[in-house]
Amino acid sequence: MQKSRARRVGALLVGLAIVGASACGGDDGEAVTTEAPTASEAPSSEAPATDAPAAGGELEGMKGTTPKGAEISDEWLALVSDYWVSLGNEALADFNYAAEAYDAAIVIALAVEKAGTDGAAHADEIVGITKDGTKCTTFADCMAIIADGGDPDYDGLSGPHEFNGNGEPLEGSYAMLEFGADNRITDASNENLIAASAPESAIVELGTTTSTRAGDGQLHIGALLPETGSLAFLGAPEYAGLVYAINEINTAGGVLGKDVLYTQGDSGDTSTDIASTTSDRLISEGVDAIVGAASSGVTLTVIDKITAAGITMFSPANTSPALSDYADDNLYFRNAPADGLQGAVVANQIIEDGNASVYIMNLDDAYGNGIAAVVKDVLEAAGVEVKGVKAYDPTAASFDAEVGEIVAADPDAIVLVSFDEGSRILRTAVESGIGPKVKKWYGTDGNMGNALGENFDTGK
Repeated sequence: MQKSRARRVGALLVGLAIVGASACGGDDGEAVTTEAPTASEAPSSEAPATDAPAAGGELEGMKGTTPKGAEISDEWLALVSDYWVSLGNEALADFNYAAEAYDAAIVIALAVEKAGTDGAAHADEIVGITKDGTKCTTFADCMAIIADGGDPDYDGLSGPHEFNGNGEPLEGSYAMLEFGADNRITDASNENLIAASAPESAIVELGTTTSTRAGDGQLHIGALLPETGSLAFLGAPEYAGLVYAINEINTAGGVLGKDVLYTQGDSGDTSTDIASTTSDRLISEGVDAIVGAASSGVTLTVIDKITAAGITMFSPANTSPALSDYADDNLYFRNAPADGLQGAVVANQIIEDGNASVYIMNLDDAYGNGIAAVVKDVLEAAGVEVKGVKAYDPTAASFDAEVGEIVAADPDAIVLVSFDEGSRILRTAVESGIGPKVKKWYGTDGNMGNALGENFDTGK
């Protein structure tokens, strides 16, 4: 197992603290808190390096964040990939949000066992499974605690969880990834861990659902994850983590004395109605919980019908603050930290790297606009000039005009908040003479992964 190297940076934002322990003689300053506004969404988790053939290295030096737990071992990643291959799929090249999807299934299963039902009432146990009990890190150990009449406090692969009353984590940790000369994520950057936490003022009371949906005694989990669309690169690792967890649960004896059932479904993206069609199918099949969606925008299109049916919705990747206080009848949960934390981590890296001016380019949705708002606020609070913020249409045929505005602004650094269209934006930037070898570029979990390098190399 490779242990992540954690570090400490100063936080310049409203009520968020970024902390860490320096393990390599770096910055050892105190965490600072200041005023900063609310933020918005994103898609992520582990993004290991590959042995891809050397390319032109045009992305070398680009940095960016992805949520990452501190204790994800190479052995676990290999087991997940091997199991995925055993089901007839290709080996995983990225592991973005695999651990979060795995943990989502584990938490749901434990909540059902604790509640004694797969009906809607199990949702009232989910927050409690993540905090204020006897610590456990595996499904089997947590189940033993429940069997003895205790309350488990599950610390997952993706992090400690420690859910707020609204069903989202109060803490998060991120890897500050960096592209190498082969246009792939470097091993060294995958080991750098930055921890962030929300303030006590963010804590909300635990709610309970009003749904009276009854169960049938056998937990049935459905997936609403991206096989197609702008986040399709996240689909394989999320599905893989989810089915690996379900296999592990069933191998250990299942839940309520029965195997967990599973139905896979595609979420597509917000440009289609695939998510709505899939949700209707999963509801009609009688699932008790849905793991997904990956995109906050997609979740917002289907959350009403899913929760109205008394079904738990648990996203491994949503980060939009629009979901923090959504009227979901206490049936919606997520274990990816909200964008306020990620935006602050990105901004602090930009400050730490000594940039005096920045241009922000983000896709025009809840995810992109939210992270852009946080990054801008934190940078300006630190005295960094933000020369422009450009929200773009991710379905545009060309990004020449947007990149042209960046060329004219001539910033020291560029922040790109994108999904898979980011490869085309970066290609245009390289052709315009402002690529990562010329300017400092920073990404987020929507684009930081080997899939970006692969798409760039193949012209996608």
